[in-house]
Amino acid sequence: MKTDLSDSLYKEACDLFPGGVNSPVRAFKSIDSTPFVVKSADKAILEDFDGNKYIDYVLSWGPMVLGHRHPEVEKVVIEALSKGWTYGAPCENENLLGKKVKELFPSMEMMRFVNSGTEAVMGAIRLARGVTGKEIIIKCDGGYHGHSDGLLVSAGSGLATLGTSNSSGVPKEFASKTIVIPINDINALETAFKNYPDNIAAFILEPVNGNVGVIKPEADFLAQAKEICHKHNSKLIFDEVMCGFRASLGGAQGLYGVTPDITVLGKVIGGGFPVGAYGASRELMENIAPLGAVYQAGTLSGNPVAMAAGLKTLELLQNSENEKANQQMDKLEKGLLDIIKNLPCFYNRVGTMYSLFLTPGPIKNYQDVSKVDGSKFTKLHRSMLEKGVYLAPSAFEAGFMSSAHTDEQINLTLQAFEDSLKSIF
Repeated sequence: MKTDLSDSLYKEACDLFPGGVNSPVRAFKSIDSTPFVVKSADKAILEDFDGNKYIDYVLSWGPMVLGHRHPEVEKVVIEALSKGWTYGAPCENENLLGKKVKELFPSMEMMRFVNSGTEAVMGAIRLARGVTGKEIIIKCDGGYHGHSDGLLVSAGSGLATLGTSNSSGVPKEFASKTIVIPINDINALETAFKNYPDNIAAFILEPVNGNVGVIKPEADFLAQAKEICHKHNSKLIFDEVMCGFRASLGGAQGLYGVTPDITVLGKVIGGGFPVGAYGASRELMENIAPLGAVYQAGTLSGNPVAMAAGLKTLELLQNSENEKANQQMDKLEKGLLDIIKNLPCFYNRVGTMYSLFLTPGPIKNYQDVSKVDGSKFTKLHRSMLEKGVYLAPSAFEAGFMSSAHTDEQINLTLQAFEDSLKSIF
């Protein structure tokens, strides 16, 4: 596989950006390699500058549920661009997307659009603290909620990959306001509230954990968590940046029937453009400025191009594309389960998110995930890439399916998995 041009571009990037990238996991450090540099993307295919083509199961880390450059999304983006691409003032597209999000997530009676998942989480937590008058936040070990100071405590995703649980530059006082518990451990949650009965503002979690691989909530965990939070006058926050519109069209809360107090969304609602949102009941959201005392603002929030792309994406998902993506996920799952039936591997899936863990299961929490053999995953990633299949360059990430993946591409992917896993095990 020729990589000369990608290698040259990456070397140039290393003089411009820390590690040659603008987000850590892209550097391929955890798999002891260097990244390819994308020239173009179309449907389920990425092409690099050396002409190599890859079947894409990263999909920009989740938002491209329709695949790249869906023609109907492209059309509305071009139309929106022709009218100007930022106003710093209200636009109709904000209303249209807001109504669509509310239709699919009824718990979000009111919402605030922002520019990223990190920003949305910051707003949600500030809201929870503002309305409760409390300071401490509980999160799950391995749960990733963006890179804001108070949540870089035993975080997953890129940080877990790099082998550190905390970031330099975060004051101890900030980290001390966050309690970390294992996911799916209701006893640990009860203990946290017992130890700090009057100062816990919220429990934030990914209801389907995705940033250390896909981990499902165990039976009644979400419902019991909500009951405990309300008993102590604290808020339950679902970070559905990743699983929103992927676990189901109504997210994990729609799939499992548990409604949080505050919901955080991102990725899919921008159709691939930078967007995030947080929302809750009207009563809660009216505490946000300019109506209330909880301040949050953003010059580029509600960007008209991103709003148009997100609206069209959600409309297409409602029509048939979500069903198609799930059907293609069914096909990949069936073949993959057959391949690994006699191998020490474990597979998890929720909607159009999946993970193949190179360790025997079950996988119920971050401690289980940490048993994954990193050297085996490195071999798997390299082998799959050489065969034209792009998996996330980390053993601690979810994979994603789109409605653009074809049967032929899935069959090629399964053959690549079978050959690669056979050589590894």
